[in-house]
Amino acid sequence: MKPVEQIKFPIQKEMEFFEIKFKASMISNVSLLNRITHYIVQRKGKQMRPMFVFLVAKMVSNGDFKERTYRGAATIELIHTATLVHDDVVDDSNRRRGFFSLNALWKNKIAVLVGDYLLSKGLLLSIDNDDFDILKHISIAVREMSEGELLQIEKARQLDITEDVYFDIIRKKTATLIAACTAIGAASVDAEKEVIEQMRAFGELIGIAFQIKDDLFDYTEEKIGKPTGIDIKEQKMTLPLIYTLNHCSKKDKKWLINSVKNHNRDKKRVKEVIAFVKQNGGIEYTTQKMKEYQQKALKILNTYPDSPYKESLITMVNYVIEREK
Repeated sequence: MKPVEQIKFPIQKEMEFFEIKFKASMISNVSLLNRITHYIVQRKGKQMRPMFVFLVAKMVSNGDFKERTYRGAATIELIHTATLVHDDVVDDSNRRRGFFSLNALWKNKIAVLVGDYLLSKGLLLSIDNDDFDILKHISIAVREMSEGELLQIEKARQLDITEDVYFDIIRKKTATLIAACTAIGAASVDAEKEVIEQMRAFGELIGIAFQIKDDLFDYTEEKIGKPTGIDIKEQKMTLPLIYTLNHCSKKDKKWLINSVKNHNRDKKRVKEVIAFVKQNGGIEYTTQKMKEYQQKALKILNTYPDSPYKESLITMVNYVIEREK
């Protein structure tokens, strides 16, 4: 059994039911919109975020489940999809998970409007059912995701990013949405405030580990669907590079900054930067940090009694750092 199938196994029925509810939550009176949302549903990814919601809800409530849990998962998925649609417009990206992006097929104006529609659908799903606690978790995540993206853009221009700033960026950009999933999972089954906060922290730890793993892919030669060195080309200061900059000579630091700033389109120079980072401990240090976050997440899970849902979450934590793409 593949890791994702193994993770999904205890919540297979819930995920199937969720598919039906999620499709229904997108329906509109506008036929163009229905064609586009049908296209979105057909090209969905692994749906890790709803899985987080369901597994946490089941783990903290000894297998109980509520209608609110489905709404929480649908809200997360609607708003996450809206952010991806908007991201493709902002990045001028024509592909998403091997398919054409909405802006490639229907142009930017329609893509932005569809993103807005999905965002409003997600918000209304919570408001119409008085799920204001769920709405608060997701609203904080959207605010932090925007702040994280803008902070990364600001720092990329200056190339003066510290390790602390890097972790602040990835916590906001990536980890906050996973933290919202795990917090909403607990909140949806009316867990105690301390449990909800603990699950939020658990999601944040996994999200940080996930993003560090993504950043490590930039230094691998395997085919992962993302060209090697793309972060350097986009002047994104990730942990392997930050560590190397902080632990090399002034001369080498000057060369590295110059390479990222002025020669980031030069394939030969980018390869030299990657080789230098590897030779100077950037990969080892980053891998060690990723494993630290993994261990902290597992430590939180160890405080819960054994269950199929806990086992799936352990598999999920390990999959996040062992995945090959």
